[in-house]
Amino acid sequence: MVVNLIDMKVKVDKDKCIGCGLCVSLAPKSFKLGEDGKSQVIEPVGDDEKTIENAAESCPVGAIEIS
Repeated sequence: MVVNLIDMKVKVDKDKCIGCGLCVSLAPKSFKLGEDGKSQVIEPVGDDEKTIENAAESCPVGAIEIS
């Protein structure tokens, strides 16, 4: 799923995601763990851009893509 945030698109690569939940801890208004145990983007995104960028940079496997 790709979610637009102003000029940002946020996506979680399900093949890379290991379901550690760090993104959910850092940006709980933007990410949640789905039934598959992997992260997904909440729509509409609730956190600010800096918070989402921090979550993406903190992902241990680089599964969060921002463009």
